[in-house]
Amino acid sequence: MAEIPDYFPQASVVDVSSFPLSLLLCFFNLCGCTKNDSDLQVQEPLLQNENNESQVFTGAGIWSRISFQWLNELFETGRVQKLEFSHVPSVPVSERADNAANVLEQSLWHQKIEDASLTSAILHATWKSMAINAVFAGINTAASYTGPFLITNLVNYLLEKSEGTSFEYGFLLAFIIFFSKTLESVTQRQWYFGAHRIGLRVQAALTVLIYKMSISMKYSGPNSGKIINLINVDVERIGDCCLHIHGVWLLPLQVFLAFAILYGNLGVAPAFATLLTTVLVVVCNVPLVKMQKSFESNIMEAKDSRIKKTSEILKSMRVLKLHGWEQRFLMKLLQLRETERDWLKRYLYTCSAVAFLFWTSPTLVSVVTFGVCILVKTPLTAGTVLSTLATLRILQEAIYNLPELISIIARTKVSLYRVCEFFKEDRRNKPIHCHTSKASSNIGIKIEKGEYTWETSDRNLNKPVLKIMEKLSVVQGYKVAICGSVGSGKSSLLYSILGEIPRISGTRIKVYGTKAIVPQISWIQTGTVRDNVLFGKNMDGAFYDHVLKACALDQDIKMWANGDLSLIGERGINLSGGQKQRIQLARAVYSDSDVYFLDDPFSAVIKDGLIAQSGKSEDLIKNPKGELVCQLAAYKKSINQLKTSQKENPCDNSAPHAEDGIEELKEQQREPLSNGKLPEKTQEEEEEAETGRVKWGVYSTFLTSAYGGAFIPIILLCHVFFQGLQMASNYWLAWATEKQGRVSSNQQLIGIFILLSFGSSAFILGRAVFLSTIALETGKNLFHGMTTAIFRAPISFFDLTPSSRILSRCSTDQSTIDTNIPYRVAGLVFAIIQLFFVIALMSHVAWEIFLLFLLVIGISLWYQAYYITTARELARMVGIRKAPILHHFSESITGATTIRCFNQEDRFLMKLLSLIDDYSRVAFHNAATMEWLSVRTNFLFNLVFFLVLIILVSLPPSTIDPSLAGLAATYGLNLNVLNKCRLAEIIRQDIRLLDEPGNIVEYDAPARLLEDSSSSFSKLVAEFSSRSSRRTRGTS
Repeated sequence: MAEIPDYFPQASVVDVSSFPLSLLLCFFNLCGCTKNDSDLQVQEPLLQNENNESQVFTGAGIWSRISFQWLNELFETGRVQKLEFSHVPSVPVSERADNAANVLEQSLWHQKIEDASLTSAILHATWKSMAINAVFAGINTAASYTGPFLITNLVNYLLEKSEGTSFEYGFLLAFIIFFSKTLESVTQRQWYFGAHRIGLRVQAALTVLIYKMSISMKYSGPNSGKIINLINVDVERIGDCCLHIHGVWLLPLQVFLAFAILYGNLGVAPAFATLLTTVLVVVCNVPLVKMQKSFESNIMEAKDSRIKKTSEILKSMRVLKLHGWEQRFLMKLLQLRETERDWLKRYLYTCSAVAFLFWTSPTLVSVVTFGVCILVKTPLTAGTVLSTLATLRILQEAIYNLPELISIIARTKVSLYRVCEFFKEDRRNKPIHCHTSKASSNIGIKIEKGEYTWETSDRNLNKPVLKIMEKLSVVQGYKVAICGSVGSGKSSLLYSILGEIPRISGTRIKVYGTKAIVPQISWIQTGTVRDNVLFGKNMDGAFYDHVLKACALDQDIKMWANGDLSLIGERGINLSGGQKQRIQLARAVYSDSDVYFLDDPFSAVIKDGLIAQSGKSEDLIKNPKGELVCQLAAYKKSINQLKTSQKENPCDNSAPHAEDGIEELKEQQREPLSNGKLPEKTQEEEEEAETGRVKWGVYSTFLTSAYGGAFIPIILLCHVFFQGLQMASNYWLAWATEKQGRVSSNQQLIGIFILLSFGSSAFILGRAVFLSTIALETGKNLFHGMTTAIFRAPISFFDLTPSSRILSRCSTDQSTIDTNIPYRVAGLVFAIIQLFFVIALMSHVAWEIFLLFLLVIGISLWYQAYYITTARELARMVGIRKAPILHHFSESITGATTIRCFNQEDRFLMKLLSLIDDYSRVAFHNAATMEWLSVRTNFLFNLVFFLVLIILVSLPPSTIDPSLAGLAATYGLNLNVLNKCRLAEIIRQDIRLLDEPGNIVEYDAPARLLEDSSSSFSKLVAEFSSRSSRRTRGTS
């Protein structure tokens, strides 16, 4: 009989191990050549630079996308120089804010208000991307169970092989496991990156829609603190949920795959016992979800109150410091934080109970499974035991993640409800739009009878703040004045004409033509003086100069070093009250509108919300008993009383005269106004980023902020004992079932397994409780330190720092420190401990494996060093690009009436879209860089695992312990430890105030000033900042 030819080559271990890698490289190289650069240039020859930049991703080939090779140019730029925002390519068109918002808006507004479901609208808007992501998630899950399915065959091969056994079957098993692990890694990276892209689109779309509604809602809408929390917390949580949404259906799929493998290995009864136990564990989470949802709602309500109070304090900080009220308001803020912390404590300790329950549940599933096997007398072998343990390890990973999934779903559901309620509120409170087309007659304003109120709740419908009892018409070109005492309703009448107050009865007021307003409370936009005057209109030099002169603003401009290009701080903080009003007046005049509304700068007199008199001013003055004459008489009486008081209390003769007092220090040399030279950037424009490595003091401050770091060793020991006992319990089962007779009875087998398993669970409980305690104390101490530093900062800090940046620290960053950072640090440490245990186990089987790990770890560290220089700067840009969005939000909400009156909603919306695209630009590439590193490190560890299997297959059976080798292969299936080297950078972003000593400079007032009831100054010279030209000189 002829011998069957041997088709397998007689190759060495190195040849066999390099073969799959060669195949993968050849395949990916061919895929990468399917699209060349010349074709792209022919197809798009006239693209602008920004569109060319977006082609970096959209024009990448299959291999480039799989391996994230399209990021290589960005990494090379970050390696040779400090990465700047201009180096980051633009995001693809599909990720831009306007496209994302349009798609979501169409999905949302097609629904009725009562039935509006934000969840279904988001799913409808992103279903294609979600479906592609679901395919990647499904392939990833299926590939992850290939290893446990084949581990029985591999262990049996190791147990049964002899000196003359052929290696081909073992090599084939090793290659299939390696290919499945590589496929699992690649699909996981594409899945995660796709989820980040979907999350960015959802965040951008919701931010745009909330902005549109915020800028169109009248004063009775939600407070600014709630709106900031919607953007800072709720929208971000909804976007982050896109990464975990597939866990809802992946868990049943994983349970099914695990059931199929267990059914093949153990039979019907143990498989059904595993299934029922897993379902029971999952069902038990229902009350926990309700508790977490309730606590999360209370936390968000307390946070809304705290952010609202913080916003009010920041706006009035100058007044607080002048009166010495910092400590009083600091205590109020800390009291609000304490209320929030009480709910946070309940939430975190509930999370500890959930974590203990679900970290213990896999142990319970294992005990039940093997217990049923003993009861039904199912034969247990080392192969079936290790395959079952490998299957349960993957299943328990899903169960381990279930507490986080439950918490994320609970938080997301609360956030979806809050955003949906805001959308419904907007639909109920749309402002009343006025006529803007010009009338055929000479009527400018037609006022009809009606009643108006600021509050629209049912109990206030019968309490109007303004009643118009007769019709009035204002002719075009007339100057009409409204007079009345404080609180009589003058501003309410103006805003009712503008349509800003809800009408509860009567006919709508009509305004013909374009409108302009000068509000009573000045609203100045951050930017240059010229930007505030032009306010979106084109520059007409002659008319512009005429407006400046007419509004007496030209004299102010001559005093400023940069003229009308001088930068204005937030809310015009570096301007006097008169300068703010002159800028507002110039803005209104330059708009060249048909109707002007000047609030508080005489024909109608108002009293108690009713128009008491109306007519021409000369006619009203002739009536000695009229309301206007009474108002003028009261004003004259007040002036006379003031003059009498000044005569009775003359000033000290030693005081300097007015001309010797405060004066403006004028610069002798100034550049001409027409040179168009922009001033250099200041801290008001963009937050400065730290460079280089994160200082170790930041980590030290964070780790020791809770009890001096005393609990950290305890947590580490708890996890070490947990990992050791869990590995010991698995080895015990494999060793005891390898050969018959190693244990005296099945009761001894399962008893020792239960003792080791539940012993490890006890350490999990201690770890969870101590971790929550550290999280609470860390959040408390960092918040107290940050808030105290803010209250003790000099006023110049608030002149140069936008309040939105401070609110971002108090809202998003504080939430991250409270609920994320401690657990991320713990996850990093736990992953490293697990990796050390696996390396020790594999090295114990064969010492050569330790050398492989040293090589791979060295290559991984080189990759991380190459990666971190770019990733660090991108992570910093993410935080920096978020603050301008919040600042634009806050500024627009404050000036919403002015923006609507000038019909500038579209321009402000376009600016927001640009800011969101800038943020998405860095966030998109920030997420991609993580996947770039993970693809490479995961492949290296997969390759090491493949070489480990080759070594185990190649070694003679007398030199290895089959049970220990099988256990090493089982743990090797979970060797893909996700790279977490950016975690330190995330921590640095969340507590960057501790790493920026130049931003907040604490000061103490001299004791002398606090002891004396009066103080005097002699020849004081002061300036707003080193870059400002506004100074005072000679103040005494």
